[in-house]
Amino acid sequence: MAAVEVKFDGNGLVPCIAQDADTGEVLTLAYMNEESLRLTRESGEITYFSRSRQKIWKKGEESGNVQKVRQLRVDCDGDAIVALVEPAGPACHTGERTCFFRELDTGETPQPVNGEALAQLARTLDSRLAQRPEGSYVVKLLEDPGFAGEKVMEEAEEVSRAVREESDERVAEEAADVLFHLAALIRSRGITLSDVGEVLNGRRA
Repeated sequence: MAAVEVKFDGNGLVPCIAQDADTGEVLTLAYMNEESLRLTRESGEITYFSRSRQKIWKKGEESGNVQKVRQLRVDCDGDAIVALVEPAGPACHTGERTCFFRELDTGETPQPVNGEALAQLARTLDSRLAQRPEGSYVVKLLEDPGFAGEKVMEEAEEVSRAVREESDERVAEEAADVLFHLAALIRSRGITLSDVGEVLNGRRA
């Protein structure tokens, strides 16, 4: 199929949403002009156009928090872009992971929604690996794959029994236990949920 033509607005700009390619989380909204889009394609790293400074800027050129492009998508009208990226660090100039770190009505940190659950779990596992707090159950799982494997088998049996005999609520609770322990088990081998996602995508018919 032919490449899609991007429709720039009257100021020569198109909005670009940066989205974490591994977790699906929205990181930031910025703008591109024709040149910054070209530079993004050529370099493989996000380059934007700053409306306030009226200049092109490469994300991370000062902070080092570059965003490597995995894929560029355009909407049905051709006038908005989603960039699926691998962020090297926080997306926001405040140091927050995403620019969307406040609830509109309260200004407080948003509570995670269901679609962010596995991403939150993955970051928790990485944090425990890095910090290794004493007495942490997660650290025990990560340091002892044999123990983690036993817990996966135990929890798998419990969710199977719950499906046969218990309420939907109990099934969801036991399934969460399986996912938690399975994520820890594979992380103990250096495998991430993103690695598993790549395998699943490769199996799609």
